[in-house]
Amino acid sequence: MSTDTRPVPELAPEAVEQWRAEEAELVELLARAQRGVGGLAAVRLGPTPTVLVTDPAAVQHVLGRHPDRYVKRSHRARMLVGDGVLSATGDAWKRQRRLLQSQFTGTGMRTYERRIAAAAHRTAERWAGYRRSGETFDVGEEMRRFALDTVWRALTGLPLDDRTDHELRSVERVVAAMPKLPTNAADARDAVAEDLARVDAVAHAAIDAARSAGPLEEPGVLRVLLDAGDRFPEYTDTLIRDELVTLLVAGHETTATTLTWLFLLLDDHPGARTADPQALVSETLRLYPSAWLLPRHAVEDDVVAGHRIAAGTDVLVCPYLTHRDPALWPDPERFDPARFAPGAERPGQLGAYFPFGLGARACLGTQFALRETTALLELLLPMGAVEFRAKPSGAVYSITVRPDGPTPAVLR
Repeated sequence: MSTDTRPVPELAPEAVEQWRAEEAELVELLARAQRGVGGLAAVRLGPTPTVLVTDPAAVQHVLGRHPDRYVKRSHRARMLVGDGVLSATGDAWKRQRRLLQSQFTGTGMRTYERRIAAAAHRTAERWAGYRRSGETFDVGEEMRRFALDTVWRALTGLPLDDRTDHELRSVERVVAAMPKLPTNAADARDAVAEDLARVDAVAHAAIDAARSAGPLEEPGVLRVLLDAGDRFPEYTDTLIRDELVTLLVAGHETTATTLTWLFLLLDDHPGARTADPQALVSETLRLYPSAWLLPRHAVEDDVVAGHRIAAGTDVLVCPYLTHRDPALWPDPERFDPARFAPGAERPGQLGAYFPFGLGARACLGTQFALRETTALLELLLPMGAVEFRAKPSGAVYSITVRPDGPTPAVLR
């Protein structure tokens, strides 16, 4: 290692103690570290050295250029998603990623266009009813049901029915409980055992139904996984269940949250309703990226931007803070879809905007998510403005950044 490298600058201990005394959220400590130290900052979160990464070049180094040096460790959602592609590592992850990649890119996406459209029209029909009746509805709940309906159709080829929707509420309860669960894995599973059993039951019922249905004209992702089970011994029903649940979790939680934030932002900025739907989605994802924090673990010594990163260091890449860096995004807290209009000037660095991650482990479903959000907005935005009866007071920073309360509204 070069002798002219420097240790990563650290946030002053008194600043850490002040943060602890205030019992603020983790994001507040990380934001303080970024403001006080810069885009590469050491923070004390426990016995393991931890480095916050928000500088675009450092982001690209960690996620884009050297994913072999900065690896994912056991994912906190593992109790729910098992060994699915979200939590898998090494050669297993490469095989699983390769199988699923073709389903969500290029020609594979065309298979799901009609299913996305059908789910969007189903939601638009409900909203037309709300507009006629003037009744109050919950925007977050509507976006959750749309996103779950869309991914369920992609997986199984079937629309989401009421019973499946009800049972899959267990997914949300497990995800919401994760930050407060015991650190011991067995105790954590016991705390949410009933909800995990409900998820398992839905997944295995879908697997059995798809297997008995036989070949379909337009098979869903589940059929692809079952076919893999006929060819590869590692694709047991347990792994197929894990992949199915992984795609359910990743495929609806992030989309529903993005769309809910979008309508909340439009309520504060009604003039933006005429913006292009893609620009609306992109700007919402800038402020509320699909995954606000991407943890990695350094498995070997490295140098990033002239600073030493020792093997064993936990690295926190934070799209949420990179996207709100005033050195990259002028007036970063302002919602301005014009940033993403054709010809608009934006930061050119690869690591300045990465709402779906970056590099080899970037989100598999990026194209799918962007298509379903714009397909829905193209139908809902012309129907009228959403007027909220009450609005959440803040955000909850879990796997995603979600509003911290209900979102009752009427359609004007």
